Amino acid sequence: MSYVIVAPCIGEKFGECVEVCPVDCILEGDDQYFIDPDLCIDCGACQAVCPVEAIYHEEDMLPEDSKYLEKAKAFFAAAE
Repeated sequence: MSYVIVAPCIGEKFGECVEVCPVDCILEGDDQYFIDPDLCIDCGACQAVCPVEAIYHEEDMLPEDSKYLEKAKAFFAAAE
């Protein structure tokens, strides 16, 4: 399980999450940041600093937000 960045990040991209991530698993995409689900260590540091409350643990996401996990997986698959 990992953390996922959802809709409130789109167009905002403040970046505090990137600065606090101890494993550098957050990268900037065209319209939002993405958390690599394979590298995330579930520390929660990113969630604590997100000013738009766009970061949720995968288990706590609303069903309609599951598309953002798939979007993150596709983003990192394309980067390989």
